[in-house]
Amino acid sequence: MEIHRSGDRFATDAERRRTRHSFSFGSHYDPDNLRFGLLVCHNDDLVLPGGGYPDHPHSNLEIVTWVLSGALRHTDSKGHTGVVEPGRVQVMSAGSGVVHSETVDATSGPTRFIQTWVLPDEPGGETTYSSAAAEPAGQWLPVVSGSHPDAATRISANRATLYAALLAAGERVEVPETPLAHLFVTTGSAVFEGSALGEGDAVRLRAEGGTITAAAPTELLLWTFAG
Repeated sequence: MEIHRSGDRFATDAERRRTRHSFSFGSHYDPDNLRFGLLVCHNDDLVLPGGGYPDHPHSNLEIVTWVLSGALRHTDSKGHTGVVEPGRVQVMSAGSGVVHSETVDATSGPTRFIQTWVLPDEPGGETTYSSAAAEPAGQWLPVVSGSHPDAATRISANRATLYAALLAAGERVEVPETPLAHLFVTTGSAVFEGSALGEGDAVRLRAEGGTITAAAPTELLLWTFAG
């Protein structure tokens, strides 16, 4: 079990946005922190109205966006558009290549979102876009998966599943024992197997699970990667 504290993340500041990176990213190169299983990016963004990311390219990635507050607008070169807000999850399979933008309208409030990039089973392929309702409660909700039959939407990574849980103070959930799991506290605070976790803290697990108990109202995201 490895605990990675929020304050130890790399940070990128740009006009109208701040991004905190859990893994090596851009100019923040760390050869010892390039990925965790299929997970190659875990960014925590705060974007102010009128800001965001103008057109930029991607390929061979499953890009999953989870909005905590505000609203994020997506457009891409394949003609897909959408606005994702809390209570929905957005997935873009970049396939063989796509150019997209992610922006916050001038009339929207500050927007915080978690974006994760997962490697697909096969490179290339079609670019797809989807969003779906996903409103977690006191147990794990399968949000995105390559194989889970109840997931809100799909990705092209058969061994990967993203779960979300929203806990009241004192509620607890079990983190399953899987080959690899990445647990992240989006908001609130909790205790995992005796270790206190706060907002932005993460736990990387290898073939071990445990119990996490909310110390306050807390939202959690959990990526699991099967062998």
